[in-house]
Amino acid sequence: MTATTLPRRNGPMWRPACTRRDLVGNSGVVALVDGVQVALFYVPDAEDQTLYAVENRDPKSGANVIGRGIVGHIAGDLVVASPLYKQHFRLRDGQCVEYPDQRLRTWQARFNGDTVEMR
Repeated sequence: MTATTLPRRNGPMWRPACTRRDLVGNSGVVALVDGVQVALFYVPDAEDQTLYAVENRDPKSGANVIGRGIVGHIAGDLVVASPLYKQHFRLRDGQCVEYPDQRLRTWQARFNGDTVEMR
């Protein structure tokens, strides 16, 4: 995957992050978009949404590892577990389940043909 930077015109624009073929179901991949490592999760069996984009940086350790986390469910929410300290982050909003002061940045993500886009 390559780094992508697009100019912004009147608000956030959809930016390409990777291709559909780069994704692995129920797992994460990492893309560099506008200089930020973004963990993209494709969850094909999810009811509301199938594609999630969250910050790859673990707020507790500072390591870029979230894309290697395990996807699961807690209290009806889709979450990813940080590989280092095992705290869980909701994919829909990035909030940490165990520690309210920890949160991952999130972006909207969508498929546009075979391209995965985010903003």
